[in-house]
Amino acid sequence: MTNYFFSLIRTAVAASMILLVSTTASAQHKIAIAAHRGFWKCEAAGNSENSIASLREAQKAALWGSEFDVHLTADNKLLVNHDNTRGGKEIELTKLSYFKTDEQCRLKNGEWPSTLDEYLKQGQASDKTMLVFELKPEKHRSEDVLIRKSVRALKRHGLFDPSRVMFISFSKHMCDVIAKKYPAFTNQYLNGDIAPKDLKAQGINGIDYHYNVFYKHPEWVAEAHSLGMSVNVWTVNAEKDIKAMIDLGVDCITTNEPLLVREILGSKELFQ
Repeated sequence: MTNYFFSLIRTAVAASMILLVSTTASAQHKIAIAAHRGFWKCEAAGNSENSIASLREAQKAALWGSEFDVHLTADNKLLVNHDNTRGGKEIELTKLSYFKTDEQCRLKNGEWPSTLDEYLKQGQASDKTMLVFELKPEKHRSEDVLIRKSVRALKRHGLFDPSRVMFISFSKHMCDVIAKKYPAFTNQYLNGDIAPKDLKAQGINGIDYHYNVFYKHPEWVAEAHSLGMSVNVWTVNAEKDIKAMIDLGVDCITTNEPLLVREILGSKELFQ
């Protein structure tokens, strides 16, 4: 009876120690903030997504990261824009000159859509904000060309460095290429349809999934971490979802509301 009693005590103490370590680890876990398409939702950026001003404001706010989207034009130029169309024209099938001369292509703040080179000049202005580089899937152009030209541009600006830039994409092919050719870089798949262990087996070292995916598969956060993978979540704007993703222990929250996320995170915010 005595041995059984002490056995119960030892089990309870062990369980308490596990809970304490887990709670301490959770308390120490820092979470980064990435501004979705830049910190555009402010007067200083003119409420203009993927603008140079939105990147500048993300840098001024000392946000850990600023996400942006890159397409290949018909004449093999790199254009920063989210949708695959601009000014009513499909980017892949239209030359760059159209996006620089037709007034309907201007951003809300008056900027012209920027080339990647123009955007990266602003990227050079701060080494405190990670460039979260989204390689957009191509329907008509070569994704390999998009990667090759993007890497060349980053090198021209002295930004081809895992501490300055990371890659994300909905294209599994582009994630595979990055994993094979540039394994030192954080490389996150976006589509949310593949378990972390299956991506890891193919050399991809991170996931960046919509928060609804993590509501459905909360275990994927811990699975990814156990495999040494990074975990981002997009695009989290509502307070209840921000808090839920913090509780899951993601590494980075991509958001249109970076100041709200900052307020909720408090001392748990990770800085570069």
